Amino acid sequence: MKTLTARQQNIATRIDTQVALNNWKDWKWQRKHVIKSVDEFEKITGIRFEKPERDKMIKTTEKFPLSITPYYLSLIDVEDYETDPIYLQAFPLPSELDIQSYDMSDPLTEDKDSPAPHITHRYPDRVLFHVSNVCSMYCRFCTRKRKVGDIDSVPDRQSLMQGIEYIKNTPQVRDVLLSGGDPFLLSDSFLDWILSEITAIPHVEVVRIGTRTPVVLPYRITEGLISVLKKYHPIWINTHFNHPRELSPSAKIALAKLADAGIPLGNQSVLLAGINDCPRIMKKLVHLLVRNRVRPYYLYQCDLSEGLSHFRTPVGKGIEIIESLIGHTSGFAVPTYVIDAPGGGGKIPIMPNYLISWSTHKVVLRNYEGVITTYKEPDSYKPYFCDRDCEKCDKHLPLDEAEEGDIVGISKLLSDADDTIALTPENTERIQRRKDNNS
Repeated sequence: MKTLTARQQNIATRIDTQVALNNWKDWKWQRKHVIKSVDEFEKITGIRFEKPERDKMIKTTEKFPLSITPYYLSLIDVEDYETDPIYLQAFPLPSELDIQSYDMSDPLTEDKDSPAPHITHRYPDRVLFHVSNVCSMYCRFCTRKRKVGDIDSVPDRQSLMQGIEYIKNTPQVRDVLLSGGDPFLLSDSFLDWILSEITAIPHVEVVRIGTRTPVVLPYRITEGLISVLKKYHPIWINTHFNHPRELSPSAKIALAKLADAGIPLGNQSVLLAGINDCPRIMKKLVHLLVRNRVRPYYLYQCDLSEGLSHFRTPVGKGIEIIESLIGHTSGFAVPTYVIDAPGGGGKIPIMPNYLISWSTHKVVLRNYEGVITTYKEPDSYKPYFCDRDCEKCDKHLPLDEAEEGDIVGISKLLSDADDTIALTPENTERIQRRKDNNS
């Protein structure tokens, strides 16, 4: 009991008068008692909404459900909840019903890039494996609103085996990302089975897991879960802290357990208006992350999912934040700012431009301070033709594990072994005219 704050004790007893307070740190108790209605939220927090506002909130939950873990709710500053970053990420606002003409239910076209059940295959050497639709709670900014919250389900083994068979039969896949929902909402034994099947595939070199449990349900990081994960190195975990206040003592303990198990940790934040769209906030967040052995990995521009327009910032705000980090803090504390391209184009880095100009012999650069400098290109550089026959290459040391797959995109244009000179979209007016002229 002494390990809980007074606020946590108060919330626990309001949820269940018969609760033993040591149940608070039982992740299954937390899951069983998620707050799912505006009435329940008011009762537990003591916050009271005016009827017109309350009615709009209830209407919002009819389309986008409410679900908050007691733990995450305990982080809300009830004295200033309207601007509280925890509240704004967890509680439904009427602005979610402002669906714009450009909003999409599947903005990343994950369903169209699904060659097998539960698989999204977008990049050459890696796949996304959706192993669950269940999350610890319902994040208001979720890009997968079509999958999470409305449908609370876990695919069965037979269904997931179809995805596993696809991975087995696709030898270029060396990296599998388990996502959902949240893979850590699966039982230890079920997750153990999934990991055993995937890591037994010879060409799979690494498994990644995306989870928000260290943020919203840190008690899920149990010794039992750690024991399962340690069996399947190399495993990499990406979590999802958006604001410094989410790094509570319980969250730090969860991260320490994972890091102590030898698991590399990364963080993927979403840039959210009114929550973390501030250089000072983001600098504090990345500093706290690296202090807890988590490398800031991505800063996402908010996706074009339905009902997220009030969360979106201009891209310029993200550039401003990255400018405030590069050169002003450790390089490994600077995330890559990306837009996950609508239509399934994948993650596109959007970073400040430090290359001002260039000529045959020089490039002109600027640094974070505004210093402008030049870099002299070599006077003589002898290029060599690459036929991509690595086995016979005498230019570099042999690389026993090096394999070359099919080259695509910009790499294809740069390759000496391919005679492609341009990448041209299909079905443009110009291409159609060519077809008409040749018919």
